[in-house]
Amino acid sequence: MFPTWLHALAVASLLLGVACALLLSVQVIRHPQHMTVMNVVWPVSALFGTVAVVWAYFRYGRLATMEAHHHAKERGEEPPNMTGTPFSVMVGKGALHCGSGCMLGDVAAEWLAFLVPAVAVWFGWHSLFEEKMYAVWVLDFVFAYALGIVFQYYAIVPMRGLSPGEGLVAAVKADTASLIAWQVGMYGFMAFAQFYLFPHLAGQRAPVNSVEFWAAMQLAMVAGFLTSYPVNWWLVGSGIKERM
Repeated sequence: MFPTWLHALAVASLLLGVACALLLSVQVIRHPQHMTVMNVVWPVSALFGTVAVVWAYFRYGRLATMEAHHHAKERGEEPPNMTGTPFSVMVGKGALHCGSGCMLGDVAAEWLAFLVPAVAVWFGWHSLFEEKMYAVWVLDFVFAYALGIVFQYYAIVPMRGLSPGEGLVAAVKADTASLIAWQVGMYGFMAFAQFYLFPHLAGQRAPVNSVEFWAAMQLAMVAGFLTSYPVNWWLVGSGIKERM
């Protein structure tokens, strides 16, 4: 059994994430982003970034709405998100853009492996790994990478006017290093939580169908943001990833 305080804390953390995601969902419906994929990125990122992502949206995300771009174009000015967003924040938005795809991929993979354990066997459980968690991490990476490329494709192609083939190559270049760095942080924190923290506090690991697992995943996504941030600094600074 998990301690009551830990269970309550996990529930509160998840409810906060859901509330923040719903708030930003309403915002992007009312004020769509100029870059369409960011309408998904902001609410998904709020699931783990909670109030920090909400603050970032209202401080900088609102500069990148279709309305703001339209008004700037009418006045013959640069879009406000390009002139009013510090480089460090552009890097953070680039990291969240990558991380939102990771988040969705990890959630889908974890639930799939939980509901259909045979999937973990297909990805190496019993044959390559004694630990089911490691096989699921392979599945996590496959799902996260696929969604990350999709997110990056729909960011790069409209901004650069690329053909589908060119867009796919550019998306792979832009997202691969960032996604690997993100997953390293996520895996590292989940390993700490599952092999040390939860056994130390409760004498067991947190199963996928527990609030404790998903609260830990929230923190793991924050860890992924931190490990991918330096990589995104290089990718955005070198022009491999677009400034957002």
